[in-house]
Amino acid sequence: MKLLVAALEIELDAFPTDLQGYHRLVTGAGKLKATFELTKALEQGQYTQIVVVGTAGSIDPTCGGGVHEIARAIQHDVYDLHGNRGAHLALEQYVETGRPGVTIATGDFFVQDEAEVDQIRALGASLVDMETFAYIWVAQRMGVPIRAARAVSDSAADGALLSFREKVALCSQELWQWFVAEGLETGESS
Repeated sequence: MKLLVAALEIELDAFPTDLQGYHRLVTGAGKLKATFELTKALEQGQYTQIVVVGTAGSIDPTCGGGVHEIARAIQHDVYDLHGNRGAHLALEQYVETGRPGVTIATGDFFVQDEAEVDQIRALGASLVDMETFAYIWVAQRMGVPIRAARAVSDSAADGALLSFREKVALCSQELWQWFVAEGLETGESS
């Protein structure tokens, strides 16, 4: 059995409710909820793979719309003792999926300010979200392979929250098309 994970129910709107071979998990937004709910699900069931889908803001002009698979994640809202952004006191700076793709910066606030975007982009990220680092971190500790894909919902700049609400349904359709193209709904791809 595989586990299909999203932060928000609306991100799964285009997906069948009963997807053969998958259990469905909606964690809620943010790193703490993502960590808790995914850990709880993995402790209660045996899963061969986690597939995360959801939305993200684009902070890299070369990383346009559409769906992007995630290769690695960094936390943009943590600092080490020397004030280095993205470096945590007790966690590794990056976590990786083992898949090709882009780097995403995860933090517990909705990025919608150009100055903030510039600082986060300096960490080497192309996208921003609120959960991916946590999902990958938990999957690694629990020994379950993970794939994560994010559809671009906004440009993470002024007014991003308004456009986010309007675009999530479209992003869900793009994510379902990616899911099918990757052969994930048939269990053919790993």
